[in-house]
Amino acid sequence: QLRFRPPAEAPVRLFTEPELARYDGHQEGQPIYLAVKGVVFDVTSGKEFYGKGAPYNALVGKDSTRGVAKMSLDPADLTHDTTGLTEEELKSLDDIFNNVYKAKYPIVGYTSRRILNEDGSPNLDFKPEDQPHFSIKDEF
Repeated sequence: QLRFRPPAEAPVRLFTEPELARYDGHQEGQPIYLAVKGVVFDVTSGKEFYGKGAPYNALVGKDSTRGVAKMSLDPADLTHDTTGLTEEELKSLDDIFNNVYKAKYPIVGYTSRRILNEDGSPNLDFKPEDQPHFSIKDEF
């Protein structure tokens, strides 16, 4: 007799910017999500840092890769765009990505920007191995 077993963890999903924005820590009882390098982390366990009114709340509900790299909460830096970052900032980004986010928080999904065009169609040129400053080998 076969029995279905649900997965041990929730499935990983793809987030559009408006979907990710719903998880910004402002709604009580809702998880808090933060994306870095296109990877969406559940940072709810760090609510004292990322929740409503907390010091790093500006980072959540979006892909804040640039802000993490520059250690900046400036709204202009709260974006996925890594264009023009210095070698030192890119190294800092990798260190924080690996040693803080991947080490401490579960991955719940990815930003759609990683694999879709602006109109939502598949980006046929997307190859994870070609993405600058990004590695997926340890994510799964």
